Amino acid sequence: MPNLLTMNNLTNETIMQLLQRAAEFEQGDLLKLGGTVANLFFEPSTRTKMSFEMAEHKLGIASLPFETGFSSVLKGETLYDTVKTLEAIGVDAVVIRHSEEEYYRQLEGVGIPVINGGDGSGQHPTQSLLDLYTIWQEFGRFEDVHVTIAGDIAHSRVAKSNAAALTQLGAKVSFVCPPEWSGGFETSNRMDDYIEETDVMMLLRVQHERHAGGELLTKEQYHERYGLTIEREGKMKSSAIIMHPAPINRGVEIADSLVESERSRIFKQMANGVFVRMAVLEYTMKGRD
Repeated sequence: MPNLLTMNNLTNETIMQLLQRAAEFEQGDLLKLGGTVANLFFEPSTRTKMSFEMAEHKLGIASLPFETGFSSVLKGETLYDTVKTLEAIGVDAVVIRHSEEEYYRQLEGVGIPVINGGDGSGQHPTQSLLDLYTIWQEFGRFEDVHVTIAGDIAHSRVAKSNAAALTQLGAKVSFVCPPEWSGGFETSNRMDDYIEETDVMMLLRVQHERHAGGELLTKEQYHERYGLTIEREGKMKSSAIIMHPAPINRGVEIADSLVESERSRIFKQMANGVFVRMAVLEYTMKGRD
């Protein structure tokens, strides 16, 4: 019974198997997996939550929504007891997004698969997998592909997940951000250091909700120093693409006109999320019987 908690415990072989399976689903595989999944989202979500629900629908899985505002969480129930309750009533797997990093450590002893839909500023493995799938579709490989991740590195579970997986797969990964947002990575504070040589410009949202006070740059200042401006996009290689996990702050991390430009794969990433999450659901649930 495999869980999917972080990218750190996936081998390259498993990653590529998941990407290959996602491609089969995109090409029309009509597998009906069945079973029941509960989606526990303790933080707001549009893309992750809805694409899991769409993936479940396509696989013939019954989705159980979970509303924290109407649950026993308000009465002090622990996450462990909540998941054990769902297990007891017959749920086959849970998808969880939670504000606490490594919340899944509380769930040791649970007898159903746990899929991490994002843990605080920790990891976001299914977002990483859909990003990898998008890059693989574009370049057919990871070796020597130069990916530049720009934005709020310290607070980004996407950056942490992708940095681990891309490096493991042989890509070159660079980071651009204000010095105080490095999160322990070796970073540059100049977008122009990498703009001409990068193959994938991956932009990140400034996560205001995870900043404990402090003075931030204005939107205009951030865009000028760290954003993908129209001028910077003009310096990119002809084959380079733009990615963003969204939600997007148009005119902050990326110029508005570039969001749906020819280079952009932002909405393709969203579409890919359904197929990748179908592959993940099959991977985690196939041994439940």
